[in-house]
Amino acid sequence: MENASKALLMAAGVLIGLLVISLAVYLFTSFASTSADVHKQNEQQQIEQFNSQFTSYVGKEGITIYDVVTVANLATENNRYYGYYKRTAAQNPDNATDSYISVKLENSTIEKGKEIKTNDNELIKNELEKINRSELPQYNCQVYISSITGRVCLVEFKNKQL
Repeated sequence: MENASKALLMAAGVLIGLLVISLAVYLFTSFASTSADVHKQNEQQQIEQFNSQFTSYVGKEGITIYDVVTVANLATENNRYYGYYKRTAAQNPDNATDSYISVKLENSTIEKGKEIKTNDNELIKNELEKINRSELPQYNCQVYISSITGRVCLVEFKNKQL
C-alpha cells in the first residue's frame, strides 16, 4: 500500500506540473497576440497621423500657393528621409508600394491644363512672381492613398477657376 500511495502522489505531481505548464503556454500565446495587436494599432495610428498632414487640405477653403509649397516641402522631406529621388514603384496611386509622395499642381497661369510636379520648388517660386499677391488663386486638393501601404502617395492641387 505504501508504494501505491507514493505512485498516486507522483501522478498527482505530474498532473499539476502539466497543468501549470499548460497555463504558462496559454498565457504566453495570449500575451503575444495581444502585444502584436497593440503594435499593429500603434503602427496604424502612426500612418493615420502622418496622412493627416496631407488629408487636412482636402475640402479646405482658401488653399493658396503657400499651402501648396508647404505640402511640397513635407513631401520632399519624406522622400529624402526614405532616400527616394523619383518614384520607384507603379505610377498608379492604388498600386504604390513605396513611401514616395508626389505633389502635382495644375495651374492656369502657367499653361492651362498642364500638370506641374512641385518637387522642383523653382516652379513654385516662378509662379509666385507671376501672381498678383492681393489676388492669390485658390486651389482644390485631392489626396490619393495607396491601398497597399495605406500611406499618402499623391497629392494633387487644381486651380478652382479651371
